[in-house]
Amino acid sequence: MPELIATEVLIIGCGVAGATVALQLADAGMPVTVVTRAADPNDTNTHWAQGGIIYQGQHDAPELLVADILRAGAGHSSHQAATILAAEGPGLVEKILLERVGVEFDRLPGGTLSLALEGGHAVPRIVHAADATGKAIGAALVRALQAHPNVTLLAGHTAIDLLTPAHHSLNRLDIYAPLTCVGAYLYDQTAGQVQRCVARHTVLATGGLGQIFLCTTNPAGARGDGVAIAYRAGARVINMEFMQFHPTTFAQPNAPHFLITEAVRGEGGRLVHATGEPFMHTYDPEWKDLAPRDVVARSIYHEMLAKDVPNVYLDLRSYIPEHRIHEHFPTIYAECLKYGIDMTQDLVPVVPGAHYSCGGVWVDAWGQTTFSGLYAVGEVACTGLHGANRLASTSLLEGLVWGDRLARYLQSHFHAFPRFSSDHIPPWSAVLQGPPDPALIQQDMSVIKHLMWNYVGLVRTTPRLERALRELRHLETEIERFYQATALTDGVIGLRNAVRTAVIVAMAAWTNKTSMGCHYRE
Repeated sequence: MPELIATEVLIIGCGVAGATVALQLADAGMPVTVVTRAADPNDTNTHWAQGGIIYQGQHDAPELLVADILRAGAGHSSHQAATILAAEGPGLVEKILLERVGVEFDRLPGGTLSLALEGGHAVPRIVHAADATGKAIGAALVRALQAHPNVTLLAGHTAIDLLTPAHHSLNRLDIYAPLTCVGAYLYDQTAGQVQRCVARHTVLATGGLGQIFLCTTNPAGARGDGVAIAYRAGARVINMEFMQFHPTTFAQPNAPHFLITEAVRGEGGRLVHATGEPFMHTYDPEWKDLAPRDVVARSIYHEMLAKDVPNVYLDLRSYIPEHRIHEHFPTIYAECLKYGIDMTQDLVPVVPGAHYSCGGVWVDAWGQTTFSGLYAVGEVACTGLHGANRLASTSLLEGLVWGDRLARYLQSHFHAFPRFSSDHIPPWSAVLQGPPDPALIQQDMSVIKHLMWNYVGLVRTTPRLERALRELRHLETEIERFYQATALTDGVIGLRNAVRTAVIVAMAAWTNKTSMGCHYRE
């Protein structure tokens, strides 16, 4: 295993956003190195996205989509970002997903793409691959990367920290230079060693942070790694109080909180109590079950408190024909059946779960951060598109659009940043240390999850947030000592990142005293 990796472009993460950057650059003849902490490159946030990706519906127009995005964003979305997405998105779905990598979206008998309606959208405009759209998109992109001669794909590599001359250069005078990123320290999980990866351009595409909450739809690796390492380096991070909770995750003892896609309600499914009585009309008479996610999630929360029940239910059996359930939601049907719930016959128990971070590392319209040589795309980034609450099915399209935009930017500005000499970046200084105690890692992660769920969750109060900050800051001090005194593992690195990200989210929530979108203060 080489201790030093020198590359033109380092991309950390290979979901839809990172893979799009990599593929577009590789197709243009530029060599790229893509790393992922997962052993399987398909294990990404993208893989778990169910509902679909925005395309363009009949009688649709870019200005209609922009209006839906701005309405869902509670007046906090960037009009520029929404306009970019609406103008460029549909064409990129065709160019990259349909033509370049051949994603097989569902089609009607005549061969036209099947379009679904989802919450907050004025018209049906969502293309999908049954109820596993993210899996279909992610798998197609990863296959293209694995087959590409210009792509080096390294699985099982965890980013520890970004390399910046101000922090790491052996020339101490570099501390006076403008903030610049020149790569990252990477932990090779198989070899148990740290590599220097020195790059001309570094792209964060690490996905989300849902695992800092007790109930989440996110995979195990969604610990806020990208936000944490960018923050430690000094990059600007914004809008972190806007954590979107998906209204409907599966709620059954000893079962994972997997997502029940919004498309279920788009097809006609209703949120009900155990009696079968719907309730969303009392919270949003116009949109009812298709209201924006923050409204639906808080409505469920209030109903659970008012009725003193652990969950509510989704009723498909009364509103959606059985054949359509099997046709449109085969994956969800199979997952529910594993735990004794037949969606065609039974009510499906659901609770809200942490789903998507609308904030992240600040980027401009091309994916540039406040650091020279550092970029961010996908959920780890904050383009301003989502504002205070994300519109359904915008996330995959945002990753595609900004992935393409960043690839175009890097092609035209490739040599604007000279490669930093690797001789000025020291190898990782490893101290002989014992292996970490997994019980300590699990306990600390459990504390973080419970603190965030109970105090920084769907409904926030000043006393709860102040309590969270006191306990999280103390815990971060202990975790940093633990990190310094034990051998590196992916779990130790993730724990350090999780607590830092939790503090960032809690602090942002405490600072913003005004309820907006998915940030709700009582």
